[in-house]
Amino acid sequence: MFRNLDRMTVSKTATNARPRSRAAAIGATALVCVSVAALPLSGLVASRPADAAQRGATIGALYDISFSGLTFAKGELSVQLDGNAYEARVGMRTSGLVGVFVPSKSNAESTGRLRGSHVVPTRYAMISKEADLSSKVSMDMGRGDVRDLAVTPQLKNRPDRIPVTRSHRRNVVDPLSAALMPLSSGSNGLSPNACDRRIPIFDGWQRYDVQLSYRRTEDVSGRGYDGPVVVCGARWIPVAGHRPDKRSVKYMAANKHIEIWLAPVANEPLLVPYRISLRTMSGDIVVEARKLTLPDHERKQAAR
Repeated sequence: MFRNLDRMTVSKTATNARPRSRAAAIGATALVCVSVAALPLSGLVASRPADAAQRGATIGALYDISFSGLTFAKGELSVQLDGNAYEARVGMRTSGLVGVFVPSKSNAESTGRLRGSHVVPTRYAMISKEADLSSKVSMDMGRGDVRDLAVTPQLKNRPDRIPVTRSHRRNVVDPLSAALMPLSSGSNGLSPNACDRRIPIFDGWQRYDVQLSYRRTEDVSGRGYDGPVVVCGARWIPVAGHRPDKRSVKYMAANKHIEIWLAPVANEPLLVPYRISLRTMSGDIVVEARKLTLPDHERKQAAR
């Protein structure tokens, strides 16, 4: 989703700016894909107790996405549970003046099953339209491996591109299923352990990891949540499909200015992303909850 985000943010401030290539935006867009499409689901599903998951639940959220303080896009997601099966959907669109000059819209969905502490995706699909560009992914999966894949457009053959091999499509999750991250039994959602995870992701074009690590805890007050949060740093680690000598790839691989703020939900071992911040070569991107729609017994304390 929004694979060409650098182009979008540059065009936001100068409508005659020359579009950057799809590959040039690889670093920023990969992280935003995870941050916006996936991480807003963090801890909402997989960290639920097994008996709660069996009852089924519908979870949703609305997010504002801003660049250098100006909101340029809206995000909406929903997760439906049925026993240990899940179905997740996310949609994004540009808004305001950006929506006029750079109209963009993306939708993705993922299905799979929760097995113990693991997420096992079965299908992932994504459609993105960004001004004059269009992207599509259709991916069937089983036991952590990609079994069938169709993407549009194909990455251009470049001599310096790290090729994606069959091994890079094994033991991975799609960007949306990457959100379903369980907390270990009995762990404290505000402890450093909440950030101790590395996520192997394949988005149809690229294979990369997102490494989270603990930074601090804070108390926050905002539209979506009031209370304590644990702040995780994030690093984007390219594995395959990228061009290592590209300036944007080097920048994002070395980027230490990425944070995810996770909030606990109403006496449950659950974490909800309250805020996500990402520095790009063009400026800072912030994703912040505008509304959280949680199961009824959690709303009184967590939803705003």
